[in-house]
Amino acid sequence: MSSTAPVTTGRHAPVLGQLDTVLRPLVAFAMDLHQHPEPSGAETRTAACLADALEAEGYTVTRGIGGHGVVGALTNGEGPRVYLRAELDALPVRERTGLPYAADGPHMHACGHDLHIAAALGTATLLARARAHWRGSVVVVGQPAEETLTGARSMLADGLYDRFGRPDAVLAQHTAPLLGGMVAHGHGHGQPVLAGSVGLDVTLHGRGGHAGAPQLTVDPVLAAAAVVMRLQGIVARESAPAEQTTLTVGSLHAGTHSNVVPESAALGITVRALTPAALDRAVAAVERIVRAEATASGCPREPEITMVSRSPVTLPDEQLTAAIRDAHQETLGTERVALWSPSMATEDFGLYGDAGREIHGCPGVPLGYWMVGVVGPRQWAATAGAGGTAERFAALPSNHSPEFAPHLPLALPSATTAMTVAALTALTALGAHGRTPPPAAL
Repeated sequence: MSSTAPVTTGRHAPVLGQLDTVLRPLVAFAMDLHQHPEPSGAETRTAACLADALEAEGYTVTRGIGGHGVVGALTNGEGPRVYLRAELDALPVRERTGLPYAADGPHMHACGHDLHIAAALGTATLLARARAHWRGSVVVVGQPAEETLTGARSMLADGLYDRFGRPDAVLAQHTAPLLGGMVAHGHGHGQPVLAGSVGLDVTLHGRGGHAGAPQLTVDPVLAAAAVVMRLQGIVARESAPAEQTTLTVGSLHAGTHSNVVPESAALGITVRALTPAALDRAVAAVERIVRAEATASGCPREPEITMVSRSPVTLPDEQLTAAIRDAHQETLGTERVALWSPSMATEDFGLYGDAGREIHGCPGVPLGYWMVGVVGPRQWAATAGAGGTAERFAALPSNHSPEFAPHLPLALPSATTAMTVAALTALTALGAHGRTPPPAAL
């Protein structure tokens, strides 16, 4: 596997030079996780695999935090406390990659969480075996239920920071349709990397009856259809043209037979935006429209509107990001470090920082977050004629696609390198209170 490892230079080369020795078992670990995906809230085997591997490297491991959450801690003298976070869960997607280690079942690691776990384990292993090159504490967090946007909140509410110490930085990375070996950071200057989101479950109540006597019923399917159509006007007419907002009705369930008007219809709705204000306005508009359409349809009961998840925008700390980006450029080469424009994808990582301070009570925790490329060279070359960057991305299997397949020989070494460099940067650059010194002092 040594030929696939990225060429690295710079001050962290002594640690990264050991990557070849851990890469083969790390690839096998990643393949095993990929072949045995587990959905949100049921990550029993995945959590055990990570916990056992961390214990084998000398980490003190605690299991069952906020569900199936895993924490592995390693203290190596006085210094900053840096958290490395990876997600454990898979998606309800049936795999169509054709990989020899493809999952055979109703679930799949279609968002790269298996790669995230393996890279975090790779970093944890390298740091454990090279303690002479850093000081401080490393805390590896295996988080459950990211796809339902509930896992970070559950772990924090279960006392993550109280039990394992206030972090001086929390780091995470995510797969993206970039060429393997590349990383991408946000623009900074207050621009988020990922959007915030709200998930809503809506139930419209009608009056069931016979399809041959519709005048005796109140059809919730018709009311649901009206809601779906009217909701599209929120983005088109209630959001500013320059304001990035999306609204998706991802599920609509009603009825059991074509000859029966059902009693109710259920909708699953996701709203996303790049600012909290835009998100709040869109959610308020959804609630207004649902209630108005229920009234217009003559529904006998008020609709039920339940917020099932809420995640903040992912806004990395600017100074920490600058330090990590510089270290990535030094180690990987400037040509492998790109800029990442704000994306409408979302996740719950922001809760580890200021957006979750009402849960964990630790204001001022800086976050580091970047994207890692996973596309193999042949697949990347095949999209060369697709046009610009957006067109090229559209031609590649995206995250959550049944054909999403990171190119492990490139993606895993580079993701492990990226996380290791970021961890070493945070461990050496952060001050005692988790604040990055000015650039001149780095």
